[in-house]
Amino acid sequence: MLSFIAGIVVLVLGYFIYGKFIENLFGANENRKTPAFTMQDGVDYVPMPTWKVFLIQLLNIAGLGPIFGAIQGALFGPVAFLWIALGSIFAGAVHDYLSGMISVRHNGASLSEIQGVYLGKKIQNIMRVFTIVLLVLVGVVFVTGPAKLLAAITPDYMTLTFWVVVVFAYYFLATILPIDVIIGRLYPLFGIALVIMAVGVGGGILLKGYHIPEIQFVNMHPKNLPIFPMMFITIACGAISGFHATQSPLMARCMVNEKEGRRVFYGAMIAEGIIAMVWAAAGMAFYGGVQGLAGTLGKVGPSGAVLEITKTLLGPLGGVLAMLGVIACPITSGDTAFRGARLMIADMINYKQDKISKRLLLAAPLFAVGIALTFINFDIIWRYFAWANQTLAMVTLWAAEVYLVKKNKNHWVATIPATFMSYVSSSYILQAKEGFKLPATMSNIAGILIAIALLGIFMTAGKRFAQTIELEETA
Repeated sequence: MLSFIAGIVVLVLGYFIYGKFIENLFGANENRKTPAFTMQDGVDYVPMPTWKVFLIQLLNIAGLGPIFGAIQGALFGPVAFLWIALGSIFAGAVHDYLSGMISVRHNGASLSEIQGVYLGKKIQNIMRVFTIVLLVLVGVVFVTGPAKLLAAITPDYMTLTFWVVVVFAYYFLATILPIDVIIGRLYPLFGIALVIMAVGVGGGILLKGYHIPEIQFVNMHPKNLPIFPMMFITIACGAISGFHATQSPLMARCMVNEKEGRRVFYGAMIAEGIIAMVWAAAGMAFYGGVQGLAGTLGKVGPSGAVLEITKTLLGPLGGVLAMLGVIACPITSGDTAFRGARLMIADMINYKQDKISKRLLLAAPLFAVGIALTFINFDIIWRYFAWANQTLAMVTLWAAEVYLVKKNKNHWVATIPATFMSYVSSSYILQAKEGFKLPATMSNIAGILIAIALLGIFMTAGKRFAQTIELEETA
């Protein structure tokens, strides 16, 4: 129990101490006008209250990630608490804050456009395709998953096809309508529900006497999967996730003051870390340890575990919150994935989105591709998502590193996590079954060498490239 409580305390302190340090390092300026005002269009650039922007950002980046990922990551044992706490503070929150604030300084630019400025046009072109494909895959998976659950609840009168159509119709509206029409009204409510569920589950585990194991530097995974790098891939959204940087520009276009960036970007990631900490602890404590959790996941999967835990701890309210978690949360990540893809294409071709006809012109092909993907089995493709997600985080951190070098600021806050994520991404794809299937020792050594090589490149060629960049920041 002490390890769990200490982890929560460390996360909160991380927000106030390291988060403030990162904010000061970046140089957030409350007197600088944000894109919400300078680019205001009533569609994507819409000033919104900070509390709304925070809750929308939390829901955009969270979804099921800090719940399912944390429960599955708990199979490695309480060592997962360390990665959630330290990863959130020194990697994930830094990644989210810098990507979000750099977007603010570049008129709310999408992620691939920022990567192009600080990593060059070749990387930009690769990341444009890479990221758009990733976003469409996220959107499609978060159509079919919730639709299957809804169809299971209504087997007699509403089929899977019906629910797929309903979810797609909602996605389409959320993608093309002004951000304050649907997202700005519904997301804060869902965000509050996500927080209430985490507080209720965490409180229930503590108050009802469940035993939360203390941190042990032992790999407890039932299948003996190696901690390095598997745990760092499994627990992504609860520590660091590249998907977050695709969502940050959405709120960079709605934030009214740069000084609110720490609360919106850094703070949302810390809140997600706390949610992940709660669910990792709940997974281990509720089922009496890793073996019990593994048995449950093998039978009912993470969604079944979430339902059982919340209904037991919170009663009927828990059942409602659980269904909200496993149905509404993925939907709210899926629609912003499609919205983010629309904005990324618009930025790529410099195509304004002020008129609905223009938004339809970009959204329609995206949804045509998304609908087509629901008719094929793309499980194999989706298995690459975990690697792609953390690779995207790695590239974003390297772009942030070049930005800080260009601004003559302490770049190590981005360089160190970028180097670590370079190791994680490369070693994972080298040993994973969907990768090169190398032995763990060999792939880990190779991953370390690749990370060192990238560090060397960025400390030499990266610094030289930074000096050639002509900053396009807004005044």
